[in-house]
Amino acid sequence: MGGGHTIDALGQFQLHPVLGSLGVSLRFSQSSLMMVIAAALVLLVIYVGMRPRAVVPGRMQAVAEILYDFIHGMTTDQIGVQGRRFFPFVFTLFTFILVGNYLGLIPGSFTFTSHILVTAGLAVLVFVVGLLVALREQGLGFFGHFMPEGAPKALAPLLVPIEVLSYLSRPISLSVRLFANMMAGHVMFEMFAAFTIMLGGIHFIGPVLGIAPIAINMALIALELLVGALQAYVFAILTCIYLREAVAH
Repeated sequence: MGGGHTIDALGQFQLHPVLGSLGVSLRFSQSSLMMVIAAALVLLVIYVGMRPRAVVPGRMQAVAEILYDFIHGMTTDQIGVQGRRFFPFVFTLFTFILVGNYLGLIPGSFTFTSHILVTAGLAVLVFVVGLLVALREQGLGFFGHFMPEGAPKALAPLLVPIEVLSYLSRPISLSVRLFANMMAGHVMFEMFAAFTIMLGGIHFIGPVLGIAPIAINMALIALELLVGALQAYVFAILTCIYLREAVAH
């Protein structure tokens, strides 16, 4: 850019070891650290929130109960009565992703959900769990779903590969959706923050021009708060849909 300024919007996603030599030997990056913090925060909120067991809940208990009721309602509405079995799994996914998305909005932190390996790992976990549940509940009848009901058998060589490919693409779409949305938001943060600094360096009119990217960044923060919750919800509800298909005969 002009004036010697450069914008490295993707530099924020580079991984580097933390905790000194221990982090180097264990390959423990800032992404791993933030995942540990996210898991610890979820456990802390649930433990501290539910410990009082008060009839009139306090703030932390209200947060824990709202999360519980919301995810429990989602699993039972989407999967049915059998959804109670999968409630802990869906609850863990939703809260882990939600906290990870919001931790990344804190200056100096790191958004681990902006890394494709993390989101792919979560998506593959959902895929494997759904496949194992389907094989347990439906047995070999599960493979009958790859031939659409009522379709001519002559089209089986064409339809079956398409259905199999569609089924195998689930973890790809699930992981890319979360990764791309979180990465795009933080790239926009970096771009407009750099514009603020660059415009602020212009004499006289620079501080006035710098107000625009600051206002845009504030709007982006509000948008990212919404996107962070929405992406956690989408990931969780798609998990419920896949599990519903797995238990449906």
